[in-house]
Amino acid sequence: MSKTAFAIVAHPDDIEFLMAGTLMRLKDAGYELHYMNVANGCCGSATLPAEEIAAIRREESIAAAKTLGATFHESLCNDLEIFYDKPTLLQLTSIVRRVAPDIVLTHSPADYMEDHMNTCRLAVTAAFARGMPNFVTDPPAKAIDKPVAVYHAQPYSNCDPLCRPVVPEIFVDTSDLIERKQKQLACHASQKEWLDVSQGQDSYLKTLAELDREVGILSGRFAAAEGWRQHLHYGFGAAGYNPLLNELPKNHVVKSQSTD
Repeated sequence: MSKTAFAIVAHPDDIEFLMAGTLMRLKDAGYELHYMNVANGCCGSATLPAEEIAAIRREESIAAAKTLGATFHESLCNDLEIFYDKPTLLQLTSIVRRVAPDIVLTHSPADYMEDHMNTCRLAVTAAFARGMPNFVTDPPAKAIDKPVAVYHAQPYSNCDPLCRPVVPEIFVDTSDLIERKQKQLACHASQKEWLDVSQGQDSYLKTLAELDREVGILSGRFAAAEGWRQHLHYGFGAAGYNPLLNELPKNHVVKSQSTD
């Protein structure tokens, strides 16, 4: 049976910016991939009504997930309405139990906007509650007894909300994956059109490459990379259970040498 990695993010295109390269590496390592945006992208246009842009962004996300070879999961709420509340947690925990991931990839605990941070909290708690039979989900899903490793992506701009630098502890090489990541990001055409008007031609594709290059510099080894910090293992798995570091090819992953 193949192992499973579950990417849980706030909005359509967050996966492409922050973790698509890592998901590609995991796919190559034999992992089954799952893809979820907690919010539907309804605020991602300055001209289209919420319902219309949400429908467009859903189709774009389905296409992006297909490009990645991942199973797509439906969103749970509108943009700016991701709250750490019981109804959302019950739904997300139900999905996590049914997916039964070995790896959960999600946002940084500290990022520039609340949707990202609340998604992070929901993903962490849903993973933590995966094996608690007395926590009844919506819809009901049987608790699962297996370890899971939870990893936090870099915040946008590699800084926390107070502009303090965030240095990853694990770097995954994306040097040869930038064009594939850009192709996947280009599935989100509605965002290209919106950002091209305000920021210049193909600005979001250039930003993706720039962000990966910045993390690559932090790695001290790769020309481009995605960065990760692992959540404390208590309640998730045994100490030392670190599949991202231990199961990807050694030439594509490295641990930070920083002592900070």
